[in-house]
Amino acid sequence: MGIIVNQDDNRTELQKRIAQQLSDKAKKKQEPIGDLPDGVEDSAFVNNTVSTKSSAWVWIALAALVTIVLVVLFINSGNR
Repeated sequence: MGIIVNQDDNRTELQKRIAQQLSDKAKKKQEPIGDLPDGVEDSAFVNNTVSTKSSAWVWIALAALVTIVLVVLFINSGNR
């Protein structure tokens, strides 16, 4: 096991200054820069798009039905 040494007692003035500067830089990076966009409604790819229509459930049901049919056919082909 190692011995834990408190290094604050042995720091030179230069080490203290460098540690303070690095700490200040880290704090500046963490500060938010104003009101950031959320990435969805503020993005250009949202322009000229439409929301999901009420018939979307038909496509979902059709995809589920096709998946079920393929699984049943796969299972039945293994039994022959």
